[in-house]
Amino acid sequence: MIVSVLIPVFNAADSLKGVLADLRAQTLREWEAVFVDDGSTDGSSRHLDHAALADPRIHVLHMPHGGIATALNAGLELCRAPVVARMDADDRMSPDRLERLAAHLAANPGVGLVSSLVEFGGDRRVQAGYAAYVDWVNSITSHADISLTRFVESPLAHPSVAFRRELAARYGGYRIGPFPEDYELWLRWIECGVRMEKIPQTLLRWNDPPNRLSRTDSRYSQDAFFATKAPFLARETEKLRGNRPLWLWGAGRRTRRRMRHLEEHGCRPAGYVDIDPRKLRAVLPDNRPVIAPAVLPPPLEAFVLGCVGKRGARELIRATLTGHGYREGLDFLMCA
Repeated sequence: MIVSVLIPVFNAADSLKGVLADLRAQTLREWEAVFVDDGSTDGSSRHLDHAALADPRIHVLHMPHGGIATALNAGLELCRAPVVARMDADDRMSPDRLERLAAHLAANPGVGLVSSLVEFGGDRRVQAGYAAYVDWVNSITSHADISLTRFVESPLAHPSVAFRRELAARYGGYRIGPFPEDYELWLRWIECGVRMEKIPQTLLRWNDPPNRLSRTDSRYSQDAFFATKAPFLARETEKLRGNRPLWLWGAGRRTRRRMRHLEEHGCRPAGYVDIDPRKLRAVLPDNRPVIAPAVLPPPLEAFVLGCVGKRGARELIRATLTGHGYREGLDFLMCA
């Protein structure tokens, strides 16, 4: 199976040598690389043009700087293979990455997107938060788990995926706006019924440089993630809960502010669940009640969204609800 490798580039001259070496070392020889130069000013353009002259499998599109989503969509238009593998210009991949991803899609015609485990390419002590996120991403491999956890955080490392090119034509490619373009795409495609899986091998080193967009761009802030997931979460919640009242686990100010996005999409909670005695006694601005987990109605009479993102909270909420007979994906969802 031929694979197109889609790589947006913006001022990545220092790392292009490694990416090009990884491409040439692939055990799958039938590949093309589509580099989209997003208005680089550091010599990346010249480096890419030289590489294209030396290898006819390498194609370069030069564009004015317009951002990653614009660059990705332009690159998708040039990809000719039935499978598109993503990669970023500062990451590294194993020699068998393209072969394994393509083989998985060939052997599983019902799968639309496949990913892999990723190695954290950074300092775990200095960048502990991002390292913990990578560990979480690597713990989610099946389609069921990807679908179930998609409202917590993006369950896929964007540069690690490969997908059937026809999906972009059928369901749309990357949308442009004040949100993380990859997360919106996963949510939209899953809602459309696209099956996503992960190969349980580490095939990509996901580097974490100081200028990574997710660190510097407001589109990747926590508030942007909540606003992105809100319409998808609201539709899934309404589908699952039926006529049951909706309870949000988490009565803190930040949680309530973020969950207002749900109300904008018609998903209105009956009240909040919390373990903090101060919140149980508080009168909230919206006058909704705050109850302790022990007095939650039974699953047939309530649907719960776990909305607290503090470390350890997700595990506590999940264990408590499961102990009360709630089933994740049927009676409750985690969304933080």
